[in-house]
Amino acid sequence: MKPLVGVMPLWDDAKDSIWMLPGYLEGLKEAGATPVIFPLTEDPEEISRLVDICDGILMTGGHDVTPSIYGEEPLEDKVSCCRERDNMEKLVLEDTMKKDKPILGICRGIQLINALLGGTLFQDLPSQHPSDIEHHQTPPYDVPVHDVIIRKVTPLFDCLGSERISVNSYHHQAVKDLAPGLEVMAESEDGIVEALYKPLYSFLWAVQWHPEFSYKTDSNSMKIFQAFVERISVT
Repeated sequence: MKPLVGVMPLWDDAKDSIWMLPGYLEGLKEAGATPVIFPLTEDPEEISRLVDICDGILMTGGHDVTPSIYGEEPLEDKVSCCRERDNMEKLVLEDTMKKDKPILGICRGIQLINALLGGTLFQDLPSQHPSDIEHHQTPPYDVPVHDVIIRKVTPLFDCLGSERISVNSYHHQAVKDLAPGLEVMAESEDGIVEALYKPLYSFLWAVQWHPEFSYKTDSNSMKIFQAFVERISVT
């Protein structure tokens, strides 16, 4: 049977509804998994049951991470959060890690994982970390806009076999102080953390770019989905 991957829902404030970018689901399917979108719930029993039936968890992009998670007040007019989703994904992450199931984070996913495990974030890169590097591109989103440098002694280097790759980029928040127990796998040339992992855990990777947009045209993006699903298959 194909492994079942729980996918965190995106939230539409205007429509008061969950939604989903098809690339998350199609990328997982192409890699050999069956994706299932979680409901938006803060019920610990429901979340534990959902995590139980899944073989791995995908932490998707979307809203900004609530700054109170890492002990800060939000920058005025710079941050748009969904507290229900933050609360839900905190429970999902805790339960998934307790059960040692593989986790992949994308964009908001890398930020939320870092914040929940004790790190901090840049709330708004343009005002807190100005740079000439394009971190918030316009469509089309499958086009690479900057390079990242991959550290050699990391699982990402083992997976991709390259010290430098080009990536797409669509974010205004980013990892600032790394959480205890996490290690950097890649950085942009202006020093932003672009990928991290947790050593000694079954599989916890997170990237700041968007393989869900580029998996069809970029083999490196597909390799990330494949590494995640392959790890699920052997746990």
